[in-house]
Amino acid sequence: MTSGDGLRIAHLGPDASAADIRALAPPRRDVGETVSAILAEVRDGGDASLVRLTARLDDVEIAPSALRASEEELDAALAGLDPALGSAIVTAIENVGAVARAQLAPPTELDLPDGQRVEVVDVPVKRAGAYVPGGRAPYVSSVVMCAVTARTSGVEKMAVCTPPSADGRVHPTVLAACRLCGVHEVYAVGGAPAIAALAFGTESVQAVDVIVGPGNAWVAEAKRQVFGVVGIDSVAGPSELAVLASEGADPELLALDLLAQAEHGADSLLALVAPEETIAAVEEAVATRAAARGHGAALALVRCDDPRAGLRLVNDLAPEHLQIAGPEAEALAGEVRTAGCLFVGRDAATAFGDYVAGTNHVLPTGGAARFAGALSPATFRRRMARVTLPPGAAARLAPAGAALAAAEGFPVHGESMLRRAGSAS
Repeated sequence: MTSGDGLRIAHLGPDASAADIRALAPPRRDVGETVSAILAEVRDGGDASLVRLTARLDDVEIAPSALRASEEELDAALAGLDPALGSAIVTAIENVGAVARAQLAPPTELDLPDGQRVEVVDVPVKRAGAYVPGGRAPYVSSVVMCAVTARTSGVEKMAVCTPPSADGRVHPTVLAACRLCGVHEVYAVGGAPAIAALAFGTESVQAVDVIVGPGNAWVAEAKRQVFGVVGIDSVAGPSELAVLASEGADPELLALDLLAQAEHGADSLLALVAPEETIAAVEEAVATRAAARGHGAALALVRCDDPRAGLRLVNDLAPEHLQIAGPEAEALAGEVRTAGCLFVGRDAATAFGDYVAGTNHVLPTGGAARFAGALSPATFRRRMARVTLPPGAAARLAPAGAALAAAEGFPVHGESMLRRAGSAS
């Protein structure tokens, strides 16, 4: 396995398992106790704790009055936005919105045999919060993925939290993206303190109903710990990409795709499942770039001459992103069952999904694609049934309902139903 600033490459044989691949990723940091203390501090101390923790954790001094970006800051950021970048953000907004709208389900009405009517509706939460990572660059794409999906879902109010820049303010590009996405609440606070503020509320931050968005180990753990106080999308991160390739796939493009996901950092997990010749060509293409661009991410090169065996492996792996390339591999696209998002064919690079394809880049990681999906309108909506009993329906249903209630030792339940039927004594 090579190391340093480039990729950490491991060669695995055809008998490799999903567990073998996942073992290459750095162990998850145990930050549970630290996060618990941060959550408690913000819950009890409010804005003062946010200011204190930001100075301690981010080494940024910020005044309580500067926690929330003003409308003037939002407007100024949009006015100063580079036009080409503004146009790119609008393209992403339009495409993400179109895909989100396509996922909205119409109400379902059922007239059941005993006369009752049940209408199943999806209703949006009132307030949602999005975490937008900071660090090396302003992650405007995460603003789009979270805010546009929430707005399309019918959420009334959206709050964005993001780490402050060195000057104690939100990066102007993030502010401009928020303005383009219709977000008016933007807070200069990051990490676990931001999740605590969104979950519990402070003097400046009103608590939300659902928290979404990617983040580091502390953000992910904080979301896990506040689940139940609020809803969350998933515990997402670090980034993952698996590529299933067969003969005919372009090794230069696959090398670029793997290195692109490596840009997310040393915690990223990459895997290429392909014939020996393809692996050799991809490794050669990677070698010329990895020293400068590998960022220490792990890359598993799994020799596999049978695309169907490779399919079984990637389905077991359940990666965040899965690309399949080459005619034989692409023919198996319909049999992929466990991936956060699937990209099929030569030109379907994962990077398009990260930005402008319209699909959401907030995806399940760590194998959670076995049971979870991408951030979607469903994250911001809850399914609710509306029950109506027209005349006569209660009389038909009450005897069965009362019998079940009696069997469970709840006589007043039975009386409640029988009274509607005119049968209670």
